[in-house]
Amino acid sequence: MIDRRILTLRTFASCGSIAATAELTGYSPSAVSAQLRELQQSLGMRLLLKEGRGLHLTATGRYLVEQTDGLVEECDRITSTMASVAGSTPIEFGLGGFSTAASSLLVPLAADLRVSQPQVTVRVVEASPSRCLDLLLAERIDLAVVVATEADADVGSDSRVEETALLDDPLDVMLPLEHRLAEKPSVSLQELVGEVWITDAPGTAYRALFTSAFTAVGVNPKVQHEVTEWETTTALVGAGMGLGLVPRLASLAGAENVRRVPIAGPARPTRRIIAAARRGTATAPIIAASLAQLKDAARRLLSERLAENP
Repeated sequence: MIDRRILTLRTFASCGSIAATAELTGYSPSAVSAQLRELQQSLGMRLLLKEGRGLHLTATGRYLVEQTDGLVEECDRITSTMASVAGSTPIEFGLGGFSTAASSLLVPLAADLRVSQPQVTVRVVEASPSRCLDLLLAERIDLAVVVATEADADVGSDSRVEETALLDDPLDVMLPLEHRLAEKPSVSLQELVGEVWITDAPGTAYRALFTSAFTAVGVNPKVQHEVTEWETTTALVGAGMGLGLVPRLASLAGAENVRRVPIAGPARPTRRIIAAARRGTATAPIIAASLAQLKDAARRLLSERLAENP
């Protein structure tokens, strides 16, 4: 219902280049340029100005983008209400999420939708939280599961996005089976003073969460190994090379010589997992049903993960 060229302009305003707009929207760079050029011509106004090798929005272009926020939201709301009244389903439905959310929450949802909505082509994209939000706003996906605390994915500050809380995902400590604390029902961060740690690189959201948790209890953890994948952390812990913090959402099923132990105390690190949809679309039947299923699955997973311990 909204002129596709306006949606392309809005994507350009968010990412700032023709190449990035093309990558997000799925159009070729030449098609993006043509759409923006045609939009300017149809309005009889200059929306973009060439600067060096790139383009930037004029004041008129920025004003148009800002004023269409409400228009796009209302259009999405009308479309969602129409779908609800008519009981119709979309032809395609896109889901996006970061790695642990994609495997633990989105894959089961996609599998269920394939059975319950066989006429819908479901697409799953695994990507960083910021990338998922970009794809959501570019209308390449319809629902994103992201970490709300990611520095580059501040969902709450974007009026174009509506969020639904799924779970507060606590970080547990992963220990080798022979560790002195492996059989305890829970441990405090103070009990882990002096341990060698395995964690992500400085500057990442996970490393910031790791560091802030220990800072809150006045501990300076010794980080000896820096890794990016849970599988690598698990292998190092299993080999007795150190300890790691692992989100409850991440599965350790099949991992050898490791045990997950919950962290007790007010300083225990937790990441907030949310589902994000474009504002005005959450009442669409397939999105509303998907949100309900995601919330149920999230609650169930928190208890199931602890049961994976050997």
